Amino acid sequence: MAPVAGDTRTETVVRGLREGMARGVLSFPLTAFHDDGTLDPDGSRAHVADRLATAPGAVFPACGTGEFFSLDEDEYRRVVGIAVEEAAGRVPVVAGTGYGWAQAARFARIAEEAGADALLVLPHYLVAAPQGGLVVQLEQLAARTRLPLVAYQRGQVAYGVEAFRRITEIPGVVGLKDGHSDLDRLQRLTLAAPEDFLFFNGAATAEIQARAYAAVGVPAYSSAVHAFAPEIADAFFAALRDGDHGTADTLLREFYVPFVELRDRAPGYAVSLVKAAARLRGCRVGPVRAPLTDPSAADLADLKTLLAAGLDLVGAAL
Repeated sequence: MAPVAGDTRTETVVRGLREGMARGVLSFPLTAFHDDGTLDPDGSRAHVADRLATAPGAVFPACGTGEFFSLDEDEYRRVVGIAVEEAAGRVPVVAGTGYGWAQAARFARIAEEAGADALLVLPHYLVAAPQGGLVVQLEQLAARTRLPLVAYQRGQVAYGVEAFRRITEIPGVVGLKDGHSDLDRLQRLTLAAPEDFLFFNGAATAEIQARAYAAVGVPAYSSAVHAFAPEIADAFFAALRDGDHGTADTLLREFYVPFVELRDRAPGYAVSLVKAAARLRGCRVGPVRAPLTDPSAADLADLKTLLAAGLDLVGAAL
C-alpha cells in the first residue's frame, strides 16, 4: 500500500482488518427484500445483527452476496448505514462499490457519508480492459474518496504483476481480494506486494480452497456460508486455525463439496442458494432480485437436506 501522508484513518482500518482476518471469517451479509422486490430494511438489520453476534472479522455489506448490482443509490445508502449502525465500531465495515469509476465514486461518497470504513471495488461493468485501464480505474476512484480501497480481481479483472505493482502504489489502495483461484499468478502477486498489503481469498465458497490459498500466503477468506450457517463457517475456520485436519476434511467432504456441486447446478446460485439457505434458517431476507432467480423446488429440497446434515456435523439445529 502507498500510504496517504498523515492518514492515520487508513492505518487504523488496515490494522482493524488485519486483526479481524486473524480472528474470524469475513462476513458478507445478504440484502433483504420483501416478496414484491422492495427493500426490507428491518430484515436487513436483523440479518446483519445476527451475523455480528457471531464475531466475524469484518462485515462487507452491499457486495456480491448482498446484491450490490441490484441496488439503487438510496437503497445502497440504507444497506450500508444499517451495517455501520449495527457494527457500532466493533468490526470494520467494508462496503461494495463498482461499475465504471464515475459511478463507483458516487457510491463511494454515499458509503463515506454512511460511515463505512473502507470499500471493496467490484469488477467494472461489461467490457474487457487492458492492464493500464484497470490501473487508471482505481486511480480515478482513489482520487475521489477518502476511504481505503480493496481491489477485487474476478471476471474480467485480473492484474498482471506490473499492473499490480502500480495499484499498490496508489494512495489508499490497501488490499486485493482474489476470485480467480489462479494460485500461480496469486503467488507472484504476493511476492511483489509491499509488506503491509492485505490479501483476501474471494473464491466462490472460499472454504474449498482455503488451505491452498493459505499455502501461498493468503489465509484470510470471505465466507458465503457465514450468511446462513455461521456455526458451520466458524467450525471450519477454527479447524483450519487449530490444525484440526480431520474436522476440516469432514466438513469439506460432507458439506462444502456437496454444497458447491449444488451451487453449480444453475447460474446465480452463488447468491440465490445462499439466500434460500438463510430463509430455511428463519432469516427474513426474502427473494433475490432479477436477473437472479430463486432455486427450483427440487434444488431447495436438496439444499434443506444438505443444510440439516451440515448443521448436525457441528451440533446445531436447522
